[in-house]
Amino acid sequence: MVKSGEEVERYASMKADRGGGKKKMKAQNTAQVRATISFPPHVYETLEGIAREKKVSLAWVVREATEKYIADKWPLFKAQG
Repeated sequence: MVKSGEEVERYASMKADRGGGKKKMKAQNTAQVRATISFPPHVYETLEGIAREKKVSLAWVVREATEKYIADKWPLFKAQG
């Protein structure tokens, strides 16, 4: 699911407004939002292996897996994007 830059910025703004003193989310190149996540070492190593095998970045593997997870769990959510 890909959202327009305006949708991403609007979402980041809404999250920041609701959070009060929470850290604001920063829109990256108006098409994506940056997130920091942690994995257990064995999961990270598996993701690195997949990325190496496919010759893509680890971030690409995580984004692809996340999009597939959302589409499988919430098929109607995908239709909104």
